[in-house]
Amino acid sequence: MANIRLKTTTKGHNLATFLSEEHMTAATEALNADAGFEGAMTGVGLGLQFDVTDAPAGPVAYYLSVGDGVATLALGTLDDADASVASDYETAAAIAKGELNVQMAFMTGKIKVGGNMAKVMMYQSLINEFARVSSTLDLDF
Repeated sequence: MANIRLKTTTKGHNLATFLSEEHMTAATEALNADAGFEGAMTGVGLGLQFDVTDAPAGPVAYYLSVGDGVATLALGTLDDADASVASDYETAAAIAKGELNVQMAFMTGKIKVGGNMAKVMMYQSLINEFARVSSTLDLDF
């Protein structure tokens, strides 16, 4: 698992380290407070497992669970995930920063998606909103 640490910026506020427990907490709060994401998750039941290789502290597993109008992003493994997304750290960071589009990452083979592809395609707008909200977080990469 990733090391848990915060850095202080020159403006005096803390940055969560990408793929840390603090990152997951901040992302969960941001997702549930965002009107666009909230609209996209209405009526959705989806579990995505993410596996990131080559992270500074070693491989990281985390998941996004959406159901009953609530989203949770957490470190660990989600039992019975609908789909899995595998990438290296560089790709995961680029998506989180908003520098790389999820669809482009998939089409160029930078992410590998397994599991229920029909469900992934059905909820593409939710996945895009997840990436958009993620790119707004102040994180230390």
